[in-house]
Amino acid sequence: MKRRTFVKNGLMVCATPMVPFMLDNSWTKKPVDQHLEKPAWLVKMVQLNDERVRNTKKWQVTDKTSPAYGGILDGFEMAHAHGATGFLQAGICALVSKESANYHSKTLTAELVLAAKNLLKLQHADGTIDLLSTNFHSTPDLGFIVKWIAPVYRLLNRSAVPGKKALIQPLAEFLQKSGKALMTGGIHTPNHRWVVCSALAELYTIWPEPGYRARADTWLKERIDMDADGQYEEKSSFIYSSLSDRVLISTARGFKKPELLDYVRKNLEMTSYYIHPNGEIVTEASGRQDKAIIGTLENYYYPYRYMAIHDRNGRFAAACRLIEETAFPKTVGFLYYFLEDQTLWAELPPPTALPTNYAKAFLGSGLLRIRRGDYDASLFLNNPVFFSFHKKSAILQGIRLASAFFGKGQFSSADYREENGTYFLESSLEAPYYQPFPANQIPGDGDWAKLPRDKRPQSEIQKLKTTISIREIEKGFELDIDIQGTDKVPLALEFIFRPGGHFSGVQAHENLKEVYFLKEGQGSYALNNERIDFGPGVYQHKWVEIRGALPRMDAPTVFMTGFTPFKRKIRIT
Repeated sequence: MKRRTFVKNGLMVCATPMVPFMLDNSWTKKPVDQHLEKPAWLVKMVQLNDERVRNTKKWQVTDKTSPAYGGILDGFEMAHAHGATGFLQAGICALVSKESANYHSKTLTAELVLAAKNLLKLQHADGTIDLLSTNFHSTPDLGFIVKWIAPVYRLLNRSAVPGKKALIQPLAEFLQKSGKALMTGGIHTPNHRWVVCSALAELYTIWPEPGYRARADTWLKERIDMDADGQYEEKSSFIYSSLSDRVLISTARGFKKPELLDYVRKNLEMTSYYIHPNGEIVTEASGRQDKAIIGTLENYYYPYRYMAIHDRNGRFAAACRLIEETAFPKTVGFLYYFLEDQTLWAELPPPTALPTNYAKAFLGSGLLRIRRGDYDASLFLNNPVFFSFHKKSAILQGIRLASAFFGKGQFSSADYREENGTYFLESSLEAPYYQPFPANQIPGDGDWAKLPRDKRPQSEIQKLKTTISIREIEKGFELDIDIQGTDKVPLALEFIFRPGGHFSGVQAHENLKEVYFLKEGQGSYALNNERIDFGPGVYQHKWVEIRGALPRMDAPTVFMTGFTPFKRKIRIT
């Protein structure tokens, strides 16, 4: 997954009528090898999974003298629990699927036994595992592992795979040790609570230990971290919101708590307004590591499909169709959900249109979304990127504004107001100078730290107020930028574009790569027969790395430059 560089970034075939949907029918006791004929999309997913198995097994350690024997190496040549888990998950899905080239493969089974033994070796005596990049003796990371391993353990246990007992035994030992850790261990982040609950629910379906349910109930008493818009606390639209949806479904299923689906439903409704015309998802408002990455909707395929069938929801069905069209190969990591739960093989309900014509605020995330068919814009609060514009493949990833005002002139607006369809973003800055410290309070030893600024009289207070109004025009938007206060402050506007296109009407910086000026008139950026026009330009200096501003981005960037007072109308279409 590439990180945006500007912020810190199927025909369904069913052989039988749909099974009545209930929370407890997902873990059928039927041997998985005797399932009904799989729908075409699921067969395709099984085939994609074979590629995953083929690519992963290349990294298995086969040296019997190695401490990592049987493990899966990552790009840093380290074997860890997550690598072994990925291989086990993909491999078992292949073993139990008759459409797989690895169906009932003795060779693959033997390789998976080695991986399972390596996983067990990597488990600490307290039942936890390590996430080598950051977390050690980690219960939440164990939760992730268990929620991946438990479903494929069930698939394997109900299969007719030859020699499966050699694989079941180390997996069962690992899961049972994990359950003890999950009943006592702590967490770091909001979503970790629901990951742990999900893992406990997955174990509960195998061994109905009352302590699993009791521990999950303890976490659930804290209530789900969802705001009025339907977004979770971390606002992580690509990674953790979809994760929370998936694990809340698992918890609802395992512990028969259908009320948890209300949160999933609400988040999926909200997410339908986060979709760009090209099928990407808005990520700039995230509070986690997916902030401003280029992300599609594959992580939502399972919850959208689950809830589309559960609720007979046409809009959710339309989201599934969109994912199938734009990101289906990326859904392969969720194959285990679909192999285990035959209710998801049913035809989706008739799709109803996703929202494509709206102006909607998500204040909990500091986000305003405006979409008009084939183009959309996002306005951001508490974010140095205050505006973005997507026109299918031609993408203005963001606009930033910075001035050299006392090293703190990077524009960001904490709030907005709307008047007659125009949105106003504002920022007011002050920068004083300081007078001599009151004589009767000077400590006498010359220590500057003992002379705090807040006790010094202020003078020559400088002020800078920035107002950016944004309104819709035909096929686009008009931005009115007004900066008043201290005069002759240098400033620069950055227009940051998605790599891959070409410009016209701009002039390249003589020294800096992928830096351009729009000195006058209109500029344009084109990619794949789509074009964004912007301007008119202005050029009053060539300083693009303003002191106090965020670093220049590694992306094609067009600058407009000037001095205060500054007033400019810019059209983007």
